[in-house]
Amino acid sequence: MPVYTVHAPPADADERSAAPDRFVFVRDGFYFWAFVFGPFWLLTRRLWLALLAYVVVTVAATVALNALGVASGPRLLVLLLIAALLGLEAGSLWRWTLARRGWRQLDVVVGDDLPSAERRFFDRWSGRQPAPVSFSLPIDRGAPPPTRGMPLPASSIHGDIVGSFPRPGGLR
Repeated sequence: MPVYTVHAPPADADERSAAPDRFVFVRDGFYFWAFVFGPFWLLTRRLWLALLAYVVVTVAATVALNALGVASGPRLLVLLLIAALLGLEAGSLWRWTLARRGWRQLDVVVGDDLPSAERRFFDRWSGRQPAPVSFSLPIDRGAPPPTRGMPLPASSIHGDIVGSFPRPGGLR
């Protein structure tokens, strides 16, 4: 089962706690789309320093392999290894970037998929939150509404109302 880390954004001065809809769940494991589309995956997550490092390493490896006169097969293998390393470490790079931006890690959650991990986290998290304090003064609503002093309507069949239970002590 996948393991997720839960991160909360940095709290503003006027905001006491972060809004739960802004929490980020980062899965631990291999990111296929980071392996296939490395730079685009880094761009969509706004991992600028990781993108810069990826481009520098890729360009340096390409220049070094060209200078050494390596054939295209091993050159492709080196670039695939760099992409595989990015796919393996994408979650760590994302967590590192969130920590650099001041986000704090709240919890580690295990779940079959993201919705079950979110449900498990928020069940635990809501139990740890202090109960909201709400106090309101009692409202004086006055006396109960007046009742009418009208007699009950008489039934045409043995003094019972049709469709209801017979009166206690009456005929059955």
